[in-house]
Amino acid sequence: MKNIVRFILIEMLIVIGCYIATPTLSYSLPTPGECQDGVLPSGALSRICIPATGWNGDLVVWAHGYTAYNEPVDFQNLMLPDGTYLPDLVQKLGFAFATTSYRTNGLVILEGADDIRELVSVFPAVAGRAPRHTYMTGASEGGIVTTLLVEQSPELFSGGLACCGPIGDFQKQLNYIGDFRVLFDYFFPGIIPGSPISIPQEVIDDWESAYVPAIMDELADNSEAFLQLIKTSKATIDQNDLDDATESAAGLLWYNVFATNDAADKLDGNPYSNRGRWYRGSENNLDLNRSVERFTADPAALTEITKYQTTGNVTIPLVTLHTTGDEIVPFWHEVLYFEKVSTSGSISVTQIPVARYGHCNFTTSEVLAAFGLLVLQVTGEELEYGSE
Repeated sequence: MKNIVRFILIEMLIVIGCYIATPTLSYSLPTPGECQDGVLPSGALSRICIPATGWNGDLVVWAHGYTAYNEPVDFQNLMLPDGTYLPDLVQKLGFAFATTSYRTNGLVILEGADDIRELVSVFPAVAGRAPRHTYMTGASEGGIVTTLLVEQSPELFSGGLACCGPIGDFQKQLNYIGDFRVLFDYFFPGIIPGSPISIPQEVIDDWESAYVPAIMDELADNSEAFLQLIKTSKATIDQNDLDDATESAAGLLWYNVFATNDAADKLDGNPYSNRGRWYRGSENNLDLNRSVERFTADPAALTEITKYQTTGNVTIPLVTLHTTGDEIVPFWHEVLYFEKVSTSGSISVTQIPVARYGHCNFTTSEVLAAFGLLVLQVTGEELEYGSE
């Protein structure tokens, strides 16, 4: 099964590479229009942008990634790593753009999907007409929002582009983060107070000022224990660059610190369990498994988690994009999702790996190429890349 998955993914990457190399150029760029901000019925903020000239009649909807529960509600992830402003980029391609803040932050996958549905429903009143095609897009938490919407509400969308999302198994994603914290506490005891399933407020409040520096110092001073942590947790870490590796470890711990209490509130209990899990990769696996802290998930939380699981049942085109070295949402989600798609009999999913380290670490060209492939699958027409 894994060999089949790898063959298909590599084949699609080659196709996408060719597509990047030979774009169709347009010598007259559409002009971005002024965005209109509003409030959805749920209370979530909305932003809708329609090109002032050259609108092709299509709409791109954006679902943002995870934002800490204690941050103010606002629009997120609108600036690409190279400084490109996403609403302008989309409009210069001729598409209208729409996004929402979601009604709250933290674990908001289900509510975020509902907010997107509301956003799509109000768009025609703002634009003056319904879009010809509607493309659902999102990254990280927005990637699973995108996938769930494509699976559950295909009547609202023409297709979807899901980037670096936990789409294979949401329970395993929670376990991945939980395992990393549990194992960190074993190899580096006493650094982070409290429990992996219950985070003290002082840790949240002083995370950046006090705890991150302490963590970074400990990881740097005890590279042997750090290597065992990586091996036993199976975390994806850039072992060729110690600075990047320690930053990634701190990033995984950030998710445990800022997401755990919020997730427990929204899932009606603790969803993490490591009962019966045997950890391997340490210098003394027997001592590790005897001594590591163990937790049992609350039944109510496990029941609630089923609402967050994808099915692989896809009836409209879906393109997924994922870096093979993603340390936060591992690439194995793509393999698990492929297995779901294969079981469901769907044939509308194209998975594209990017051989690079880092969470959602794509170039603008790679994202555009993946989106261009989606447009090609939906319309049979190539996406026109503008040129000044």
